Amino acid sequence: MLTAQPFNRVLMLRHCLFLLFATATFAADEFPLVPAQECHPRKGLPNFFAKANTPGAEIKIGYLGGSITAQTGWRPKTLAYFQQTYPKAKFSEINAAIGGTGSDLGVFRVKQDVLDHKPDLMFVEFAVNDGGASPEQIFRCMEGIVRQTWKALPECDICFVYTVTEALVPAMLEGKFQRSASAMEKIADHYGIPTIHMGMEVAKLAKEGKLVWKAKLPKTDEEKKALEGKFVFAPDSVHPHVETGHELYLAAIVRSQEPIKAASKTPGPHVLGAPFIATNYEQAKLLPISAATLSKGFTLLDPKSDDFGKRWANRMTTLHKGSQAGDTITFNFKGTRCSIYDIIGPDCGQVIVTLDDQPAKIVPRFDAHCTYHRLSALVIGSDLEDKVHSVMIEIDAKQPDKAVILAKNSNKIDKPERFDGTAFYPGAILLVGELVP
Repeated sequence: MLTAQPFNRVLMLRHCLFLLFATATFAADEFPLVPAQECHPRKGLPNFFAKANTPGAEIKIGYLGGSITAQTGWRPKTLAYFQQTYPKAKFSEINAAIGGTGSDLGVFRVKQDVLDHKPDLMFVEFAVNDGGASPEQIFRCMEGIVRQTWKALPECDICFVYTVTEALVPAMLEGKFQRSASAMEKIADHYGIPTIHMGMEVAKLAKEGKLVWKAKLPKTDEEKKALEGKFVFAPDSVHPHVETGHELYLAAIVRSQEPIKAASKTPGPHVLGAPFIATNYEQAKLLPISAATLSKGFTLLDPKSDDFGKRWANRMTTLHKGSQAGDTITFNFKGTRCSIYDIIGPDCGQVIVTLDDQPAKIVPRFDAHCTYHRLSALVIGSDLEDKVHSVMIEIDAKQPDKAVILAKNSNKIDKPERFDGTAFYPGAILLVGELVP
């Protein structure tokens, strides 16, 4: 079984705050919202159902998503459901969920984290984490995921699944999908991909006044009585309780199986036609940071001998560490988007980024939530002209004012030695394009 790094509660709360801000900054009429419907079967999952009914078949299900998928919730619940429903087949999962990340990272890591393990079915869950993304960005990323998948594994079926939060539910209370899901529906329509909105029942209960978005699960009779029979969804209005909210998500998938199965006709390879959007990220790729030129100060954190490197080995196979001022990473690429897949945390500092002949910019690898280490991405450039670009990243001698930064999220420096440092942990290059000499 392939697993992701355990998602962190602090990271989840951070993302909740981001969503509350992001969704508040976009007007509902900026993008046409589609009517809410729990299941759009479209062309179904023909290859999956054919194989599931084959005695002795080994079926891998990939789960590409954020922290809601990383939870011990709808993901393992659906895996168990499929095993019980099709007992003659053997099911296993590819857990490619990373908390606090959206399709803009998923499109770069889908090959390494999912496709290289050859799934038969892939669920894609990014509607919540893409809540603040523009529709065009969602088009690029979601279509990139689809086209990469069917180019590499034409017989792998795909299903988009959508989740909901208190911040994203207003549109659903009016009978519409939230904006992110509405954008994803355009890609699903174009490719005949089935979609399931797992939050329809959640929205229904909320509209009826029967839902408590944020509360602990009641344990005593007194606590249950105080709820007056209402359904408790989540401890934070986003990440469902395994015992309640995730059961609603499971039920939505179970209800959707018959209509999706009915729509599944002749199994066979999925054929890629013209793209929905020409600027989609079909060419997105994750390249080892060792493909760049690293100065001597950078060292490989070999997972065979380094505990920190081992911790991230299932996501970064060539994780390096640099910490000395003046250490550099340089490379050239031809393409339109570039980022560095890295880890940020208490001991990290800041880097000086130079793209082409543009003025250098200082980018901290430390934020208000850096009381622990987590995966992140350092954006070098996006929406660039498709030509050759040069990149230099240099570790700055100065540290950001970590106490001031932490205070923005009511965090404090507990042990000064933990936060002292100018470390930079690059693991890969995220690129829409190609590296060039």
